[in-house]
Amino acid sequence: MIEEGAQGNPLMMTSSSASTETPFKHACPQRRNATAYLNSRSIGLFSSDPGKLLRKNMSLLRQIVLQDTTHFTNVWTRHSKSPIAYESGRIYFENYRCCYSSIPPKPLQLYELPKRAKSEKIEDALLCQCPLDKTLPRPSDHKPCLLALTANNWLYCYSTTTGEQLQKVFLSPRYKFRYLGWDVPQQTLFMKSVQNKETLVARQAGHEQPIIMCLAVFRVLPLELIGMLEISKRFMVKKLTLGEECEWNGVRVSVGEAPSGIPFNIQITDCPPLLFEVSCLENVFQIGGHPWHYIFTPKQKKHKGTYHICSLKDSMLAKNGIQELKCCSLESDQIYFYPDDSGRIIHVGPSTIHVLKIVETQGSLCQSEVIQEYSIEAHREKNTDSMVTVTASGRIVKKRFQQLDDDPEQETFRNVQYEDELELLAVVAVTQAEVEGKAHIGLYDNLSGVLMKSLPLVESWDVTYSHELFFDRDTIVHIEQEKNRNFRCHIYKVTRCQEDTE
Repeated sequence: MIEEGAQGNPLMMTSSSASTETPFKHACPQRRNATAYLNSRSIGLFSSDPGKLLRKNMSLLRQIVLQDTTHFTNVWTRHSKSPIAYESGRIYFENYRCCYSSIPPKPLQLYELPKRAKSEKIEDALLCQCPLDKTLPRPSDHKPCLLALTANNWLYCYSTTTGEQLQKVFLSPRYKFRYLGWDVPQQTLFMKSVQNKETLVARQAGHEQPIIMCLAVFRVLPLELIGMLEISKRFMVKKLTLGEECEWNGVRVSVGEAPSGIPFNIQITDCPPLLFEVSCLENVFQIGGHPWHYIFTPKQKKHKGTYHICSLKDSMLAKNGIQELKCCSLESDQIYFYPDDSGRIIHVGPSTIHVLKIVETQGSLCQSEVIQEYSIEAHREKNTDSMVTVTASGRIVKKRFQQLDDDPEQETFRNVQYEDELELLAVVAVTQAEVEGKAHIGLYDNLSGVLMKSLPLVESWDVTYSHELFFDRDTIVHIEQEKNRNFRCHIYKVTRCQEDTE
């Protein structure tokens, strides 16, 4: 798993805001001349504002992607006996040992790390990129790096372009870490272990900055949010810095080096301050939106399949804040806050996608309201089969089953990806055709939900195995698991028809 700092047959998908007569509409019909942009850039009109230049470039790329003469062509396929990961233009094979760049017309191998023993294999990895608003001690610190957590509790830092080992830290001789993650709001790196249902947390403020290590035990129900800053202030025994020596339990140790690793310098002696508490089913809980709201499913089983949207300030349920798709399917629907800064909510089911927005209402209760901005519906034939039939003898026969909403014979949504730079929503829809599934990607305008383009995938899509799809500028990456427990990666690139380039 790699995290950055929640997953064909050109059948038409329709949007509630689109006309039924014209399946493809352009939300921005006015096209701008690429030559005018290039001339403006050549004379330095955008030199003082790099962000504006990038936005202009992405606007041009969006226009190119959506043109009728533009296609996505499968240019590269590679098999692997181990899981494949993708993040920010890099494809990782063999437990992150081999790295390819997906940016060139065909993927290019960047590096290959030396083979390791099974006891030293990489368990998890995290791609780290420098924030633009901060200055770090060394110029090299601004370059992206790959953090790799190994089975023997070492944390390695590698260059993402050459694979050079930049730094290594020994974590602990006692606890076995298995997972890496990044808490975006707190700019915090954490490592987790599943032993004894405990979560091991490591916080690092930056390169050569103090390290805070603590052992935290969280109860499953009710879900609790505990203030890490207050914990650090009240329970920290001593500040530690990587690479420096310190006295710990009467022994001189080097922080982050074997055999001592990083001592746990936070000792919680009483109950930490509680920031928030809610009882929820299966830990279904998210925070986001503008203003701040949270989504959860109440812990009673009768509420399974429903999602409550409440204000984080006072836990008041928003108007229209109970969302339910009422679908009958093998896989449950998903709801989450939109991955951009709009504060919207996206609710994905097998045949319906709702994009919701939280607005503040004018009234004495100051209650927020959830409204629907648009919806996307799968293209399906109406089922004319009656649940009740009458035989020739006059006997009434009732069907005891109902067709599932994610039935393979019907077009079903399987994956939704948001391309933030192109402002497009990529929706994968799969339909079973004879013995194999055929998939196509619908590109929808992010703001209006209008279907802009449909892209067929060449390879089949077997719904019984896991799939991942990534849409990154001019590249589509499809990673699939095969029947023999192998994996396969397909790379699609933008191509233009010959007559358009003459």
